[in-house]
Amino acid sequence: MFLRATTRKKDGKKHRYFSVVESRRVSGGRVLQRHVLYLGEINSSQELAWRRSIEVLDEATQAPRTLALFPEDRCEGIAPDESIVRLKLSQLRLARPRQWGACWLAVKLWQSLELDRFWAERLTPSRKHTRWNHVLLVLVVYRLLSPGSEWRLYRHWFEQSALADLLGGDGALADIHALYTCHDRLLEHKEALFEHLVGRWRDLFNARFDILLYDLTSTYFESDPPADDEDKRRHGYSRDHRPDCVQVVIALVVTPEGFPLAYEVLAGNTRDCTTLKDFLARIERQYGKARRVWCMDRGIPTEETLALMRASDPPVHYLVGTPKGRLTRLEQALLEKPWHIARPEVRVKLLAQDAELYVFAESRDRVAKERSMRRRQLKWLWQRLNKLSTMELTRDELLMKLGAAKTKAPGAWRLVEVEVQAKIEAEVPKKDASFTYRLDRNKLRQVRRREGRYLLRTNLTESDPAKLWEFYLQLVEVEAAFRTLKGDLAIRPIFHQDEQRIEAHIFIAFLAYCLHVTLGQQLKSHAPGLTPRAVLEKFAAVQMIDVQIPTTDGRELQLTRYTQPESELMLLLDKLRITLPAQAPPKITAAQAATATPV
Repeated sequence: MFLRATTRKKDGKKHRYFSVVESRRVSGGRVLQRHVLYLGEINSSQELAWRRSIEVLDEATQAPRTLALFPEDRCEGIAPDESIVRLKLSQLRLARPRQWGACWLAVKLWQSLELDRFWAERLTPSRKHTRWNHVLLVLVVYRLLSPGSEWRLYRHWFEQSALADLLGGDGALADIHALYTCHDRLLEHKEALFEHLVGRWRDLFNARFDILLYDLTSTYFESDPPADDEDKRRHGYSRDHRPDCVQVVIALVVTPEGFPLAYEVLAGNTRDCTTLKDFLARIERQYGKARRVWCMDRGIPTEETLALMRASDPPVHYLVGTPKGRLTRLEQALLEKPWHIARPEVRVKLLAQDAELYVFAESRDRVAKERSMRRRQLKWLWQRLNKLSTMELTRDELLMKLGAAKTKAPGAWRLVEVEVQAKIEAEVPKKDASFTYRLDRNKLRQVRRREGRYLLRTNLTESDPAKLWEFYLQLVEVEAAFRTLKGDLAIRPIFHQDEQRIEAHIFIAFLAYCLHVTLGQQLKSHAPGLTPRAVLEKFAAVQMIDVQIPTTDGRELQLTRYTQPESELMLLLDKLRITLPAQAPPKITAAQAATATPV
């Protein structure tokens, strides 16, 4: 194996991206190179560490050895002894292949956060000896590795995983009734879990919680609205572009590193601007008053909430985006202010007004990106309008096609003035509807001036432009959390119909995200481009199988073994400082016995 560097020029800068590549010799003397791991853009010390690890791994490779196996018919001359077991190697069977590696890693992450101890104290076994803490672990690992419905977990996935072996349990851990009942036991422990996780992330990663990122998203249900007026499933503004479905809103607070601090499930018709006040009080009540900076997007805080944040003792600091209308109002005052260099390719203007500091930021990279997006949309719309102008359409057909074009390119549509021919219906021939269109150059100039430019407002006394811009950029972490919940962890669709179980489903997805972000944090110091999903897929390649060998006296020797990891996984284990457990001891059973005796 070796490191391969790829150079890519982006926005006028050169970036080097690294991957681990393995060379393999195949038939015909040819050599094939296989991509093993994508590491992303790593620094020189990280590159050196990976090269050393690869060298050590290659030096430890041993040549294959040939083993001689003798079947039971070649044991002549051996004195009979009860300790001697003659194996029928010709009847050796490999049974029950199941996924072991990713399940084992998920359990390790669970234990590193001490969630095994936390839940063992709160989810005690039932009178029927149902181990609820293990049932919850099964639900969380399933959500992390292969998310789907509880019915799929019960019917298929659990038997194809090695969780029963890892937890010392059996199929009862995935009984369909136990899976649903476990949901009913979780929500009362939500506040205690938040406090526990904050402590663990402090211990493991020295995490700080003085900067908090707050945002909201929604997730929908393909079901009819509930009859109960108190139910949280409601129609509202859908961020999933499914206004036809009822939904709930999820409010989430995370740190710049992605560690979730708290979340809340709200009614689907909740307005963003009504949520912040309650969340501020909740965080203060749970974690006490401290100097925290809240970063939010525009539309979340109201003027009343911001005034309360400034008036509190001590003041609650904030950095928020502002609507574009405020930029229009302050544009003349900002023109008189000088530019400050916040970081390469980013410059800002600072304007103090009304006990607040306004930060007008311009990013050259963002200007180029937004300008390219706008040009692409406008080019497509112009071509589409030109094509429509040559078609013979009725008025209704024309209006429908114009509406479709507007939906596909809404940003570009605002820059074009479209006027459909207005005539009395009787005067318009059946296939002779027409329209005119032209570019609004005044709007285009205004859009060009504002591309890649943002107006932020804050009550921070911190006047360093670079720091203020850095705070705001960290909002991408909360957006990344939502993408993970909806993408990797597939929080939607939600199959439950009971409101408490709907919230418990989101709670389980939150726990899975905690494991995901913990693994991601462990990877950051080695390769920023190495994602938790990529690592889980590598570990998933390690399978567990039962090697069953019958004996001449009617017994059966069973060896439960996980497969040997490939070289790239051994490299990952070395970087993460993880050691695989020892293989399970073999067991021998009597032909008619129900239990096995360790050998």
